[in-house]
Amino acid sequence: MHEKTVRAGGVEIATEAFGDPAHPPVLLIMGVMASMLWWPEGFCRQLAGRNRYVIRYDNRDTGLSTTYPPGQPPYGFDDMADDAIRVLDGYGLGRAHLVGMSLGGMIAQFAVLAHPDRVASLTAVSTSPVGTDTSHLPQTTAAYMEHAATGASVDWTDRSQVVEYVVKDARAIAGTAHPHDAAAARRLIETDYDRARSFASVTNHFMLQGADQWQGRLGELQAPLLVIHGTADPIFPVEHGAALAAAVPGGRLVRIEGGGHELHPADWDIFVTAIAAHTAA
Repeated sequence: MHEKTVRAGGVEIATEAFGDPAHPPVLLIMGVMASMLWWPEGFCRQLAGRNRYVIRYDNRDTGLSTTYPPGQPPYGFDDMADDAIRVLDGYGLGRAHLVGMSLGGMIAQFAVLAHPDRVASLTAVSTSPVGTDTSHLPQTTAAYMEHAATGASVDWTDRSQVVEYVVKDARAIAGTAHPHDAAAARRLIETDYDRARSFASVTNHFMLQGADQWQGRLGELQAPLLVIHGTADPIFPVEHGAALAAAVPGGRLVRIEGGGHELHPADWDIFVTAIAAHTAA
């Protein structure tokens, strides 16, 4: 594993790379409130073992990347899409395969639309089509919404409150096919909190705006598209993944039966095999 801090556009972006730089590069973009640690090291090494050069990074306001005071994010979706390209620049990469999960899947879609010449392919995991009316699709479950509402009472500077809330969140987004490992989730969340420059700043992700220029233009996405989506995802029901795949010519959907809004270790082989095949061209 190789660590690097990319400094560009007035921000610092913490990154880690796995595998041989001579292999095809795959850039992993994680979702809301989540640092690069939510792409588990074991997952990254397994993908790198398929002859891929795997790079993960901390989005703004997570981990060791640049943070801003909570409630005052001076950036939007466009900036986060550009951050993905800044990471490629930092590694001297002209093009890469992008893999984005949840919010990261949206950021990846914007990055492909804005920088089509820099993206060899796109894999969108547990996300929703951008610039598209999805009001007719099934929405986030009532049970998850009830849980999410309790986040308003959390003191995000209080480690114990944050850890307990996010532990519950990890359980709430879990799928139905495999047992949920609460102890492993707690270890990850505690490590993520302790590593962060300012964990309270992750709440800025809920205030993101911008990228209005891409409304109704998803069909212009040129990179080959693979969508991977759990059938038991409580945040973005699988119909969102199906709609994304259908919106892009040649888009393909892989369903994870009983999968939630997560990268469950029992499903890593499915994810890695699908991504390796999609990035082989």
